Amino acid sequence: MDNGIILTGAGFEVEGRAILSGLDLALTEARIGIVGRNGSGKTTLMRLMAGLIAPTAGTVRVDGLDPARNRRALLTRLGILFQNPDHQILFPTVAEELAFGLRQMGLPASEAAARVAALLAAEGRSHWANAATHLLSGGQRHYLCLLSILLMAPGTILLDEPFAGLDLPTQARLHRRLAALPQRLITISHDPAAMADCDRVIWLEGGRLRADGPAAPVLADFTAEMARLGAADADTDLVA
Repeated sequence: MDNGIILTGAGFEVEGRAILSGLDLALTEARIGIVGRNGSGKTTLMRLMAGLIAPTAGTVRVDGLDPARNRRALLTRLGILFQNPDHQILFPTVAEELAFGLRQMGLPASEAAARVAALLAAEGRSHWANAATHLLSGGQRHYLCLLSILLMAPGTILLDEPFAGLDLPTQARLHRRLAALPQRLITISHDPAAMADCDRVIWLEGGRLRADGPAAPVLADFTAEMARLGAADADTDLVA
């Protein structure tokens, strides 16, 4: 059952330093954006939602499950498309990479292979099956990671800076593919343009909720604040 992602008083500390504090969020909309400057806590929030780390305060639930304790059950509920595909790809060929998640879900090798072949055919990429993953272009590796997620059919996909480092034609193709997906998409970025079409945008600042609402006003306020900080040479202060 898809109950969304619920954070209740969620926080995360490292050696007494708060990275995230007091987050109360119910993420149920189809298209959600999480925006903030570098160091605002976006990546830590993504890792909490994915169960890669556990909160040091409060709770995180994905469809009612604790993601840090139910990683296997999470495979069919939540997928992550990381910014750098090289942090995600493990296997030497495309077919092996695509089959990995299905095998983790318990499918026999023959069924996993059949599903991989069917997906590649549907995507017009059957000729990719035996291709070496390290010879794919950056954009192709990124797309391969997306296909790996789609094979597991999660209800929610976390997108970590999904368009960073891609050329404009590749960005356009990926944007079109993502827009057509039935899954809930949560886009995490510092770039307002990446979430202009979202139903809801959450602005993190210093690990806390700065704003939460419809995309247009939140992104307008965020853009204005970033322009103000840029004009003020905001990067001159040293971090304590």
